[in-house]
Amino acid sequence: MIRRAALPLASALALSACVAGPPPQIDTSPPVLPLGYAYAPEAGVAGKLEDLLPDEDPAFSALVARALETSPTLGEAAARIDAARASAARAGAERMPRLDAGASVTGQRTNPVQFAAGLPPGVQIESERISYGVNLAASWDPDLFGRLRAQERAQVRLVEAAGADAQAVRNALVAEIAGAVIDWRTLARREGALREDLAAATELARLAGVRERAGIAPGFDRVRAETSAETTRSRLAALASERARLTGQLVTLTASSGRDVLTALAEVAPRPERAVPPPTLPGALLQNRPDILAASARLAARDEQLAATAARRFPNLSLSAVVGLLAFGIGDLFDPDSIVGSLAADVAAPLLDFGRIEAEIDGAAADKRGAFEAYRGTVFAALGEAEAAYGLVAATDAELAAARREEASSIRSADLANTRYEAGLADFLTVIEARRVADGSAERAAAALGRALRARVLLWQALGGTPATGSSEPEG
Repeated sequence: MIRRAALPLASALALSACVAGPPPQIDTSPPVLPLGYAYAPEAGVAGKLEDLLPDEDPAFSALVARALETSPTLGEAAARIDAARASAARAGAERMPRLDAGASVTGQRTNPVQFAAGLPPGVQIESERISYGVNLAASWDPDLFGRLRAQERAQVRLVEAAGADAQAVRNALVAEIAGAVIDWRTLARREGALREDLAAATELARLAGVRERAGIAPGFDRVRAETSAETTRSRLAALASERARLTGQLVTLTASSGRDVLTALAEVAPRPERAVPPPTLPGALLQNRPDILAASARLAARDEQLAATAARRFPNLSLSAVVGLLAFGIGDLFDPDSIVGSLAADVAAPLLDFGRIEAEIDGAAADKRGAFEAYRGTVFAALGEAEAAYGLVAATDAELAAARREEASSIRSADLANTRYEAGLADFLTVIEARRVADGSAERAAAALGRALRARVLLWQALGGTPATGSSEPEG
């Protein structure tokens, strides 16, 4: 009897061995990266990645701490991690046996006439019957060919991808806050430079007015000086809109009120220092960039999903058992004769599906190829961002050096013009023109410093950011 029962299983196994095989092989060789960056600093430079952020600014530290605690974007990323973990737990539970319990009361009424012609004499059929049942049902898929295990591994990989995505969200949030704080401090330095320009222009306008009233200079000199002062006032007024924009941006990023943001920004910040960019190799992006880690995890998940799909070509064995009590009177429910049960082993193997499973395998293989190309695209996008960030740091440093030279030269020129005027060697128009050239040079230098500091934040993000302490998941 056992041998006869084993014949279908053996036949299914033999047939599936003829039609089944390993999943198709897809080349997913790691992309070849260059040996170095074109704009990277010298290898002997000892810069640190974390120094690229304005950690010395108390406003940055306070706003980042608040954002990591209350940011909706980080909360959303954390929810995606929890959803991925739930899916992984569900996939793991599929490999475990399942036990169900049930109870039933069934009432049945039949028409005795339908059996009257075939019953022996004296035998009667009860037209109404009530049955009572209690049962336990167990089922289990032994997963002989690893389909369920592959599905579980795929879900675990997706949990890793969700964690890396959360780290990327965290890095983007920190970088945006750092950029906004740098822009706020830059506005303060620009305002200070413009107020100095305004004071100098106002003084020139006053002197020009005195000379005009004394009849020793035309009114044109006064008009030129007053125009320069009004131009500076206009540029000062334009800074208010920038402050409002930055305040709104920080409210969004930190999920705080405008008053809380302004209170944090009111803290005095030390003089900013331009950190030395750290020298790194392009290959380090593969371990540091969270978006690359997420793409790699999704590629691995696609590989496991392909293996799970290919396993569908093998037979599926399922074991089930039911044990319970069945009685037609409530008092007989626990009688030994009421015990009923069944034990079954089912085998199902694809014999003729007209290419359905092969089509699913081809689709899973195409998904894996697409995931690999997405991974390659992410790698080269990261490489381009890092290269551009290194170049931007070098370019903004050169711009800052030129702006500071311009500032020093124009201020020296204005001082010399004033000295020559007081010595009677130059006219007042020369003083006004030299002052006009000097106006804005300090503001341009302050703006150049802000761009240099911002470029370092972009480099920090492009190189993968600083990992969160103890975890790559968002806080909160």
